[in-house]
Amino acid sequence: MSRLSIGEALAARLYAAESAIDQALIETATLAAALPAARADAWLSAVTGQSAFAGTAGAISALSDARAHMVQTHNTLTALARKLGLETLAVGPLDKPGDRPPIGGGGGDGDGVTPNMVNKTLPFAP
Repeated sequence: MSRLSIGEALAARLYAAESAIDQALIETATLAAALPAARADAWLSAVTGQSAFAGTAGAISALSDARAHMVQTHNTLTALARKLGLETLAVGPLDKPGDRPPIGGGGGDGDGVTPNMVNKTLPFAP
């Protein structure tokens, strides 16, 4: 296995981990937003469900910390790849909202991030 192919495999796993954390943040934040609305819709006092809301807020904080650690890992691996002379490997959606037509493999005004989405700029080297 070449360094390039190892780097490609690690980049795919890194992006999958980043994507999973982002998806967990989205789902947890959606739950946090739904809790007070559900309480109000059920005509319950503000005290009701407070521990569930606090737990969800704690989970958001923990996921935010996990995301920061993953960004640090990403930066560390990028520096290591440069040190080893590996060329840049673009992973994940390259397009930004408003890109028409999409210029680099996902995102744009389409469906956006999907699990295990990988855009390789380097050829596979055995």
